[in-house]
Amino acid sequence: MPLTFRKSFRIFPGVRLNINKRSWSITTGGRNGPRHTHSSTGRHTTSMDLPGPFGWRRTTRTRRTRGH
Repeated sequence: MPLTFRKSFRIFPGVRLNINKRSWSITTGGRNGPRHTHSSTGRHTTSMDLPGPFGWRRTTRTRRTRGH
């Protein structure tokens, strides 16, 4: 079984710093609204719990690099 490293720190109420082996990210928001995550790799994720049987929804955008 592979070992993984992941640690999450609560900086302020509603703000978390997440660290893993390859990158770090900041998550804002939480319980009763959307959660926004911005990663050091350029990924921006928005997720939200939806009522009823819908569960949750997540949208992800990544930073594009230009080829020269």
